[in-house]
Amino acid sequence: MDALASFKKEISTPKKIFITTHVKPDADALGSSLGMANYLIKKGHEVSVVTPSDYPSFLNWMKGNDDVLDFSKPEHQEIATQKLEEADIIFCLDFSVLNRVNELGEMIRESKAYVVNIDHHQDPEDFADFEYSSTKAAATCELVYELIDELGDKDLIDKDIAECLYAGIMTDTGGFRHPNTTKNVHLVVAELIDLGANSSQIANWIYDSNSVNRLKFIGFAISRRLIVREDLHTAYFAISKKDLKKYQSQTGDTEGLVNYALSLDGIKLAALFSEREDGIKISFRSSSEVAVNKFAAKFFNGGGHKNASGGKSTLGLKETVERFESLVEENSESLFSEEAISAS
Repeated sequence: MDALASFKKEISTPKKIFITTHVKPDADALGSSLGMANYLIKKGHEVSVVTPSDYPSFLNWMKGNDDVLDFSKPEHQEIATQKLEEADIIFCLDFSVLNRVNELGEMIRESKAYVVNIDHHQDPEDFADFEYSSTKAAATCELVYELIDELGDKDLIDKDIAECLYAGIMTDTGGFRHPNTTKNVHLVVAELIDLGANSSQIANWIYDSNSVNRLKFIGFAISRRLIVREDLHTAYFAISKKDLKKYQSQTGDTEGLVNYALSLDGIKLAALFSEREDGIKISFRSSSEVAVNKFAAKFFNGGGHKNASGGKSTLGLKETVERFESLVEENSESLFSEEAISAS
């Protein structure tokens, strides 16, 4: 309560505020950032939102999108750096360690500004003056709503803010299908709908906005790049740079692909390996009883949530996939056994 009171005092008078989120922002990352930004603007603050990289075009409908600075673009770096240096308060949303924002992380660490971290991931780094976090929350957007409500400002949540927050909760629960879809999630989204969020329109913007190339890519991936190991309760996609180039892949085009692998009967662990310029990016998904975050952290320098995690590899695509299969086989007992299920 003392920390909350201190935070409330910090935002009680107009300040220069810098908001950032993790690399390759998803709907929860951008929704929490723009939802919080629009709220703080209503409170009279000067707010800048800076992302470490680009993000999917299907999120461009969010209010404030046109003013977001992408730090990976040379033309945005100077002004973004200036905004960070001038900031009185820095908000770090939807990430728990500063290396998730690339070079912005060290700049934040060295800043004299008051730092706020709002997040729902495990194993947080101690870098903030005020933390509002819970691993029980399904999404950072859920926490942003609760914080605004706890500050007594729910009346400031308009349709635009409500839709930003709804989008993050909807996607981080897999359209309200994942085990993290709690009673509280339904209560919060009910409030957001009551505050103006158009649930069907948001679902259409995010799930039903595809380019021809993306649909062709998904069809190609399922028919040519899906590997099923029924003996290991595992399925995965291995996507090369050549594949991505062939279908003119844009940021966000691989979003949700891994879920097709997890949807197969008998599959408990799914992965997507995407070959990028800086290495292999890995997305892991698992059934409710399998703690894939522990596997990602131990073997692929990653982590995240119990059933939705990420990782990376500096090996080639073929070598990474071979290592993954070997590790699943070697660790199948700890991944899939009744003892592991009970422990998780």
